[in-house]
Amino acid sequence: MLLKDKKVAIIGAGPVGLTMAKLLQQKGINVAVYERDKDEKTRISGGTLDLHKGSGQDAMKKAGLLEQYYTKAIPMGRIVANEQAKILFSKEPQPEKQYDKPEINRNDLRQLLLYSLAPETVFWDRQFTDLTIHNGKWILHFENNLTATADFIIGANGGMSKARKFITDAEVENTGTLIIQGEVFEPEISCPEFYQLCDDKILMSANNGNLLVANSKNGNLLTYNVIFKTPEKWSQSNRLNSQDKNSVITFLENRFSTWHQCYRELFRSTSSFIIGPTRKIALDKPWKANRPAPITLIGDAAHIMPPFAGQGANTGLKDALILSENLTNGKFETLESAINDYEQQMFIYAKEAQLETSNNEIKMHDLNFSFQKFYQ
Repeated sequence: MLLKDKKVAIIGAGPVGLTMAKLLQQKGINVAVYERDKDEKTRISGGTLDLHKGSGQDAMKKAGLLEQYYTKAIPMGRIVANEQAKILFSKEPQPEKQYDKPEINRNDLRQLLLYSLAPETVFWDRQFTDLTIHNGKWILHFENNLTATADFIIGANGGMSKARKFITDAEVENTGTLIIQGEVFEPEISCPEFYQLCDDKILMSANNGNLLVANSKNGNLLTYNVIFKTPEKWSQSNRLNSQDKNSVITFLENRFSTWHQCYRELFRSTSSFIIGPTRKIALDKPWKANRPAPITLIGDAAHIMPPFAGQGANTGLKDALILSENLTNGKFETLESAINDYEQQMFIYAKEAQLETSNNEIKMHDLNFSFQKFYQ
């Protein structure tokens, strides 16, 4: 076995990193996961994830967790409303397609994966800072002068991963879109009109370059994204501060001033915001061949992309599935050849996912864009 008597370190305890750990651990491989969150109870913000057949669900099945995913995930319908809260299109989840790509809360997915791992697999409160080499092994450096040693590094710590410099010189670039994520507690009380408009479905609305996507069944929250093209004059001085909640609410109320009042009711009910540009990493150049020791990337660390095709997590889980297979199926003579084969495959399907995502992003910025046409 390629990893016999070797220690694998995975940086990042997101869905992709934890799935990778599970797939290796069930083959008897010594694996440790290092995560910056303080502990397993740290809540993850963001919308739900829908795992697809052929990628995310295949990884869950290989990990022996697919049925648990189905238990926790919810098949969601779609509803399209215009800016005056008039319903244009509504589609119920179809029973025969309930397992196609049901939506799961990010925290539920993390707990599902964590409970499947051996105790003390994940080391919490480890803010990764750098890697060095000593006697052919990797030394992982974390804040507070903490270190760890590994024979093989798998970077799964997101689009801004500091492990990337050992593998590629590709730079993360903005795609030109800004997303404002909001969370609402007790939406049936705090914004009842908008909550009822959602009708337990994923609601979408678009008008004049402003897009809104909301899910009223994200655990005990209603979560939503406001999406628009970043203004050309969007400078550092006039960027929004997510910590100044009232200023973000004012910005949204002004931007949606001609929309139905239930949308502004939604903004005023928001408990917290996350604001950021969408990013991507080009996969147009080969990765570095001469690495000081075995190392690779999976998930957003390898191919971050915007969420406009639902491919980010699914592509990352496909990475974990293929890489784990290569490392454990006995078909490769060296660790380097197993890693290289995974990377060559990944370049192909990740580029396809990025292209689909980019095409959707372009369509969404069309002033005549219609979610109704998009989902029919």
